This record gives sequence, structure tokens and C-alpha cells, in this order.
Amino acid sequence: MNRVERTLTASGERVFDLVAIAACGFGALLIASDAEASGRISGDATFFCLLLAIPATLSLWWRRSHPVTIAALSVPVLVVTDFAALAALVALYTLIVRRRGRIIPGMVALQLLATVAYSVIRPDPSLPPPLELLFTLAFLTATVAVGIAMRARRDLIAVLRERASRAEEESLIRAERLRALERERIAREMHDALAHRISMVSLHAGALVIRPDLTPEEVAKAATTIRDSAHQALEDLREILGVLRVGDGDGLRPQPGLERLGELVADAKAAGVPVEWADELGGAATGAAVGRTVYRLVQEGLTNAGKHASGTPVRLTLARCGDDTVHVLVANPLPPAPPPDTTVPPGAGAGLVGLAERVALAGGRFEHGIHRGPDGALTFRLEAWLPWPAT
Repeated sequence: MNRVERTLTASGERVFDLVAIAACGFGALLIASDAEASGRISGDATFFCLLLAIPATLSLWWRRSHPVTIAALSVPVLVVTDFAALAALVALYTLIVRRRGRIIPGMVALQLLATVAYSVIRPDPSLPPPLELLFTLAFLTATVAVGIAMRARRDLIAVLRERASRAEEESLIRAERLRALERERIAREMHDALAHRISMVSLHAGALVIRPDLTPEEVAKAATTIRDSAHQALEDLREILGVLRVGDGDGLRPQPGLERLGELVADAKAAGVPVEWADELGGAATGAAVGRTVYRLVQEGLTNAGKHASGTPVRLTLARCGDDTVHVLVANPLPPAPPPDTTVPPGAGAGLVGLAERVALAGGRFEHGIHRGPDGALTFRLEAWLPWPAT
């Protein structure tokens, strides 16, 4: 519970204490009026009993911090007067809610004995002693029952709050671990890609040195290759600067890009996933980093559709928004009910976390979730906006 919640809780408790004090004070006046009307007490005795009931009622302000003391102080007051009966019940209720053990039945017995003693000292002329004792037992029993119920509720809320806090912490730790693993995987992938680009630059530059007999066309071709490889290496390096490298890597090859999307869609169709593909990029070069991210987005969307919405059509859209953004959308309607006798393959739960990490590293924006259309149909959408690489 944070500081704001604790402050609000304390304020609410104090307001409830004021209400309880006011209600018990008003109840003391009603009991005094009824006692005088029945002839049970009169004159100066009424005044002095009210003087005892006032501090017993005001002491409820400290009932939460000193429940045993406040409940014990009500016992001698009950022997002298019943004007503080409501305050004594509130103190007993607080004791039951906040304490455990033998003190509770002991305090119940003491209050019962104090009430019986007062009935002997000042019998009620309008109520037989057995009936008065029965009413006293009924009020004490009701107070004990309510107190036990509220204590059980408080314990349950505390347990649920602790579980929720622990689950949130575990979820954050797990998400951070998944992000770290994804960063490591991306770092290994970028390392291999960068090494490949630099190797190409070195290879073609060396060819220009050791092959002085190359034709001008061959020299121009090698220079173009060097330029393109250097450009791609700089792009890969820009992306890897945001990644924390962990471990030595395991030789992962660079992930394919837009040029392999056709094979990915064909594989999905062969697996039984109907895909409606709208490619509005027109073969435009988006850069290796963006291409790899787009490929990963489409791959994850098609995989999720095949696992969780088998047989439903998947809409894949690649578009350019303005001059500086690539828009990727993978959407599929949710089936009304899971197909019978099917088992969804288990997943690690890291796919969407990894996608968010990839898109963030590319400087884009990523969204996913279930959307309700105008006709009420539910559709799962995986959507990303990636920056168009500068030329």
C-alpha cells in the first residue's frame, strides 16, 4: 500500500471514529432518557452516569491503537451505568477485529458479568431480569459475530493485496527478463550482420588492391558494393547502439527481411492460414533494419493467427504513410468458440514483448490487442509504425 492509499485509509478511519463517537453519544442520551422515563434512574444519578459515559465514549478515538485498554476501561463503567453500552460494544468489536487469542472470550465474559451486576444493582422495572440477560447475550453475540466476520474480511483483503503485489513484482521481473533475453538475441543477430557487412567491405576493397587489371566497369561495381555494404553496416551499427550485449552469442544468422515475405506468406497458406496480402510499398527499399522488423512482425502475427484462430482469414497490409513512416498491420477475426478437439500449441509469451523491444529499437510505435468493429465483431490487431529510412 503506497503513501497516498495509507493517507486515504487513515482519513477514512478517523471519519468513521467520529461517526461512531457521535452515534454512541446520541445512544447514551436515548438510554438515559428511557431509564428516567421507566424510573430505573433519576436525579443526580443520571447526571453522574452521563459524566461516566462521556469519557467512555470519547475514548473510542484511541480504540484502534489501544483496543485492549479501551475495551477493559468499559467494564467498570458498565457496572455503574448502561449509558455507555453502545461504546462498550464498539470497543469489543474493535478488539475482536484487531486482536486474537484468549483476551477476546475473557473480555466478552467480563462485559457480560458487568452488565449482570448493573442489572442487580439497578433492576429494570419494565423488563424481567431473564429477558434483560437474554437481550444482553443477543447484543454480545451479534457483536462477536460481526467482529469475526470483519476480521476474516480484513485478513482476506490483506492476503489478496499481498498476492497481487507479489504477482505484479513477478510479472515485472519476468517482463524485464524477457526484454533482456530479447536484447541479447538482437545483439547477437546485429553482431553477425555487422560482421558480414564489414567483411564484404574488406573483401571488395582488397580486390581493388590486388587486382590492378580490373576493368572500369568492375571497379565501379566493386565500389558500389563497398558503398552499399558500408551504408548497411552504419545502419546496423546505429541499431545495435541501443542494445546491451550479453554473452558471447550463439551464431544466429541475420533474420530475413521484406524479400522473404512472399515465402513466409506461402508457408502460412500451406499451413492452412488464409492470408489476404496487400503490399502497397511497391518493392521500395525500406532498409535492412526495418525490413527485418517488418518480417518479424508479420511472422509473429501469422503464427498467432494459426495457433489461436485457425482457419480465420488474416489481413496483412504493408503501406507507406506519408514520406516517413511504414505501416504494418496484421489482423484476424476471433473465432466465436475454440474448435472442438484441438489443442493450442504452448507459447513462451515472449513474442509480443520481443516485438515491442524490436520496434522501440527501430524508433517506431507498436500496438496490439482486441478491437471491436462497428458490427460488434472482435478482431485481434497487431500494428506497428516504423520510420522510413532516410536516403
